[in-house]
Amino acid sequence: MENQWYAILDAREVPRGRPVGVTRFSEKLVLWRDGQGRVCCLADRCCHRGAALSCGEVADGQVRCPFHGFQYDASGRVTLIPANGRSTPVPAGFQVRAYAVREAWGFVWIWYGDAAEAPGEVPFFEDLKTGFSYSQLAETWDVHYTRAIENQLDVVHLPFVHRTTIGRGGKSLVNGPVVRWQGDLMTFYVSNTADRGQRPLRAEEITDWEGLYSLQLLMPNLWQNRVSPRLRIMAAFAPVDESHTRIYLRFYQRMVRIPLLRELMNGAGTLMDRVVLHQDRRVVLTQQPVKSGLQIGEHLVPGDRPIIEYRRRRAELLEQKKIF
Repeated sequence: MENQWYAILDAREVPRGRPVGVTRFSEKLVLWRDGQGRVCCLADRCCHRGAALSCGEVADGQVRCPFHGFQYDASGRVTLIPANGRSTPVPAGFQVRAYAVREAWGFVWIWYGDAAEAPGEVPFFEDLKTGFSYSQLAETWDVHYTRAIENQLDVVHLPFVHRTTIGRGGKSLVNGPVVRWQGDLMTFYVSNTADRGQRPLRAEEITDWEGLYSLQLLMPNLWQNRVSPRLRIMAAFAPVDESHTRIYLRFYQRMVRIPLLRELMNGAGTLMDRVVLHQDRRVVLTQQPVKSGLQIGEHLVPGDRPIIEYRRRRAELLEQKKIF
């Protein structure tokens, strides 16, 4: 579906001087930087004979097809057909689909929809825009991006999947959770405790929820764990196709600012993030069906409320044709 900004690549994955081919939204895309260093994005298929533009080169800030040298600008229009000569105008209709693209907060963003309707600002967590340094890992999972996102909304799995790391303590009883929406930003407040025979509190029974540990989801594909005011874990889930997701997981901190020590801490944080992420991956890759949804035959429990809220919100946006 359409009309949302998606973080799809780390900006460093689009270097100057050569095109890059990726699959996102089940579509082949080519990205490159023009003469001013701005990222451009087109459908990765020459309108002439269907060759991949990503196998070509960047010439004069445009992408050149490797097969017959057709040259494309950022709007997707062919500007040169070498066989016709430089002085011959290019016929109308020689073009491919162009995507609105932005570079911000270290990501490349694609507006999946009508490029002419793309708003100027991309979505990001306000509290991560300044003051933090970060390190990052990236890997591809064989699941639809909804499953990867829901794993980060799941507060029930911690003592079982992460019993040796972040789930230590056996806090298997889930109070609430409390979920609050502000537009497309969902914040959920977590209160897991050890089960001593007590009844878990319903969300409406939790009165001091604002002081609880919290995590956030920013539609359509960003998540953050608000570990502390000075430490955050953030992820972007880039949809590759119906059964693959590229995950960009970042460790943000503003506790250590001395350059060398800062890099050491960021590196150590990323190593820990990798351990935790791989504990998740072992289980998530087994889930069926690969793609999530409202009616997929699962029997959910009250502790799954963040997942239920995400599915409802996504269904609303799908109905409005506003997300993929």
